Parts: sequence; structure tokens; C-alpha cells
Amino acid sequence: MKRITALLLLLTTTGLQAAPFPDGQATAGKALFDKYQCNSCHKDMLGGDGNAMFTRANRKVHTPAQLIAQIKQCSGNVGAHLSAQEEQHLGAYLNRYYNLK
Repeated sequence: MKRITALLLLLTTTGLQAAPFPDGQATAGKALFDKYQCNSCHKDMLGGDGNAMFTRANRKVHTPAQLIAQIKQCSGNVGAHLSAQEEQHLGAYLNRYYNLK
């Protein structure tokens, strides 16, 4: 019985970790990323490829909660008023770079 309980707990935890933005759709997030020209700020900050923002060694984001907080901050920089659902979409899209669990 203890083994079954432990296995169920492990499977539940693994399932939660596999989808940090379960309500988000990456394709919708990409459309928002392009609509608000998010990479324009990144290019100004880093020069060249703005996507390097996500893969640099000293990046600020290490958890799904940190990514949502960063999305909130950045959306204010571009004048976007994103819904919670849109934040989930952007999180799902950006997680292709971050691979957060």
C-alpha cells in the first residue's frame, strides 16, 4: 500500500512539473510575442539576436512564477495589458527557451 501511494504521489508530481503553463498555448503566445514586438527591447538591451535574452548565463528567470512576473514587468514596458490567460500563452511559448518544470 505504501508503494502504491508513493508511486501515485510521484506520478502526480511529475505530471505537474511537466506542464508549468497548462492553460497556455505556445502558438497563441508566439502571436502575442510578435504583436507586441517583445524582441525589440531585447535587441536594444543585448544587440543582435533578442532571443539570447532567454538563454544567457545570468538570466533572471528560473521558475514558472518568475517567468510570469517577468512577463508582467515586460508587458508594462510595451504598453500591453495582458490577461492572465495571455500570460499563460506567453509562458507556454517562452518555455521553449527556458524548459521550466
